[in-house]
Amino acid sequence: MIPRPKLRRVLRVRRNAIAPRQRGQHAKALARRLGRHPLFVRARRVGAYCSNDGEIDPAPLLSAARARHKRVFLPVLRAHPYQKLWFVEVRQDSRLTRNRFGIPEPNLRRGRIRLPWALDLLLVPLVGFDPDCNRLGMGGGFYDRTLAYLRIRRCWQRPRLIGLAHECQRVEAIDTGPWDVPLDGVATEKRIWSRGPSKSTAHRRTGGTGTARSTSATPDQVEHQ
Repeated sequence: MIPRPKLRRVLRVRRNAIAPRQRGQHAKALARRLGRHPLFVRARRVGAYCSNDGEIDPAPLLSAARARHKRVFLPVLRAHPYQKLWFVEVRQDSRLTRNRFGIPEPNLRRGRIRLPWALDLLLVPLVGFDPDCNRLGMGGGFYDRTLAYLRIRRCWQRPRLIGLAHECQRVEAIDTGPWDVPLDGVATEKRIWSRGPSKSTAHRRTGGTGTARSTSATPDQVEHQ
């Protein structure tokens, strides 16, 4: 198995090689697909991110969320030494400022802070993923630390986690650690990869791996596969 640092470099190069026009097409295709998924349809509070470094852009999906009167939240980096994320509600005209990594985020003075369990659905950026919906992030550990409580909680699994990616970011397998928080699914421009709910819960409790399926059917058929 390729070591994580090397795999991260390879996949970042791969996603940055996608032409801007094609990235936009991917974002719109993902929005059409995930916009019909029951986790998105039922969610009232949706957390997302501002795309950076070639990540697939959730903006078309967030526009659909607002059109359906859903509330949209973006992450804010907590100050050192916590290395975790808060979430602040944003609207179409909200002003964002760049954090220490150059990524736009909401102004804490203009919004109420929410903790992750206040969200129904969290759309998570990633560098790579595998068919079991294991996630390879940028290496900072912000999401894993923020969502660590999901690994031990036996009920009230909120928010549900969907990774967003270009299909070219999929790899055969990702080496996981006990700190990794698995995703409920991964959406790309071509399909939705879904981990079965019982296996996802078992993974969060034990650190094991589950088995996921890909589908080209309508997204509302995959939530319980």
